[in-house]
Amino acid sequence: MADSPQFDKSSRYTEGRGIAGAFEGETVTRRRLMQGTVLVTGGIATMAFALPGLGFALGPIFEDTTPTRWQDVGPVDDFNDETYVPRVINLVPEIGDPGKTTIYVRRFDPQRDKRVKGQEPQPYVAISTRCAHLGCPVRYIQASQKFVCPCHGGVYGFAGQVEGGPPVRPLDRFYTRVRGGQVQIGDRFSLNSELERFAPRDPSNHLDGLWQYLYPARPTT
Repeated sequence: MADSPQFDKSSRYTEGRGIAGAFEGETVTRRRLMQGTVLVTGGIATMAFALPGLGFALGPIFEDTTPTRWQDVGPVDDFNDETYVPRVINLVPEIGDPGKTTIYVRRFDPQRDKRVKGQEPQPYVAISTRCAHLGCPVRYIQASQKFVCPCHGGVYGFAGQVEGGPPVRPLDRFYTRVRGGQVQIGDRFSLNSELERFAPRDPSNHLDGLWQYLYPARPTT
């Protein structure tokens, strides 16, 4: 009676380990390779479905819970719907002058302006001067009724929408309201190209389509 073949379980080759259907010189069987491929594919598919839901579930934990601060920027008679008026507000009062920034304010014009989706109509339009490309301060040019970034040539239309250059989304805006005849400015928010409102994003963060999930908001933005 012939002796049974001896196999080395520590061998790197499948044939040496005595695996059924093994071929000389192979280190992984075709069955195991296919099993691994199926497991990896299943894992990727599971993450594609689970991660967005997890983000929505955990997102509120990281949201900024600081109450809204409203700042007066002038009486209602200072503003009209034909041009922007520059005003200075304090974004971070705790650090004094370095926390101040310039914004552009005008009255909302229902004939020219699209309503921001997801919020009640705002009585005034308050535009951030932070370019949505890399954060350089933009300037409003009344002659052309456009916002222009001097750093990299970004151009925005009258409502802050992108019209040229590298910016990836419209200029950010601020909430507005009127109290006691004074126009007041609240928190900042970001917009996508369809004027849908989002929590503030950093410059260069896309907000259209799936990009909004890849660039979540930060409380300190």
